[in-house]
Amino acid sequence: MAFTLPALPYAFNALEPHIDARTMEIHHGKHHNAYVTNLNNALSGKPEENLSIEEICATISKHPMPVRNNGGGHYNHSLFWMIMAPNAGGAPAGALADAINAAFGNFEDFKTKFNTAATSRFGSGWAWLIKGADGKLAITSTPNQDNPLMDIAEVKGTPILGLDVWEHAYYLHYQNRRPDYCTAFWNVVNWNEVAKRFA
Repeated sequence: MAFTLPALPYAFNALEPHIDARTMEIHHGKHHNAYVTNLNNALSGKPEENLSIEEICATISKHPMPVRNNGGGHYNHSLFWMIMAPNAGGAPAGALADAINAAFGNFEDFKTKFNTAATSRFGSGWAWLIKGADGKLAITSTPNQDNPLMDIAEVKGTPILGLDVWEHAYYLHYQNRRPDYCTAFWNVVNWNEVAKRFA
């Protein structure tokens, strides 16, 4: 069964001024679409084409590099679009807020540590908030289109929040100012969706 490009749950300009419409249009319609197309081509006619994207990530060491790169790109971006929303931001509540406080001290310290993971990732990659097998939260980052579901990840867990720090995610608007982009990201985080993934 071929993978498909998920529709954005909001308009291209819905996250402005924090993430501009042109970036969203290219990021979703060109970059993510290319990952989906290339993943389908890499899996075509193979038994693995019937696996879910999560199953592919979990056994990524058994797959060739085109599947790793494009499968990761598809999973990562599918999550990324969902954990952002217009008129979002603020702070989490309930069990997620309690877990963040338990793991990182408080929400502000969590944001600082997450931003450090995002800004210190050399080259292209992602910063993640993950839920470990023990139910505890951790911050990690991965290169390129790798993610913490993958069996090759240094730190494994289920991603509940991810920030794309590839230049194509921010360069049109922020140029080389990755820290400004990381700071702006908190204005569009959909904490309801992150809490659902945590639960």
